[in-house]
Amino acid sequence: MTIQDEFISTVSHEMRTPLTSIRGFSQTLLASWEKLDDENKKKFIKIIEEQSNRLINLVENVLEVSRENIETLVFKKANVNLLVEKIVPLFTEKYKNHKFITCYSKNSLYARLDEDKFQQIVTNLIDNAGKYSGEGKNITIVTEAEGNFVSIKVKDEGIGIKKEDSDKLFKKFSRIENHLTSKTQGNGLGLYITKHLVEKMGGQISFTSEIDKGTEFKVTFPVYDTEEALKCSQKS
Repeated sequence: MTIQDEFISTVSHEMRTPLTSIRGFSQTLLASWEKLDDENKKKFIKIIEEQSNRLINLVENVLEVSRENIETLVFKKANVNLLVEKIVPLFTEKYKNHKFITCYSKNSLYARLDEDKFQQIVTNLIDNAGKYSGEGKNITIVTEAEGNFVSIKVKDEGIGIKKEDSDKLFKKFSRIENHLTSKTQGNGLGLYITKHLVEKMGGQISFTSEIDKGTEFKVTFPVYDTEEALKCSQKS
């Protein structure tokens, strides 16, 4: 089987589950609308909505992968702190039971970035931290200068990543199996796409993890302004 055939086969498999759920619950609603109480109707419609969102996310990720070699990035001098500050409030609302701690460099940090893709990178990392951490846990986002680079760190307090699973993280359609991932929808493309975008902009991505204590993802890009000072705040 060629790489292309394997890719198509995997995508087809990933699409089958949400499509089957959408069709099955739609048919049930159409055939038994009068027999179902309002609670079950809402439950089935909610499942259809969730599976539709899962399918949309998969299609968007597959399109992102298919554009790898043809996509043109638009680079400009960007204020990293301002870009990250715009993203975090989206997740304080989405993950209301988490505590978000933000530590931004007091001095502006500038890097040569495609702003849309940079926001996609940070969004993926924060969203993963939210999905794979237990309720009430801290999620810490830090921006700082490290020599000639600006770094963005996203740390969670989840269950951590085993050493034997490390090689799986950035591969297409690869997911680590544990009690949190089994409860969370995903298609194994998020970190693959994130790594691709980081490297396409001349950056690097890495992570450190400790079992039962959490994981920290770090992305770095060449920086223009290197003065460093941290100002921290906490939101819950």
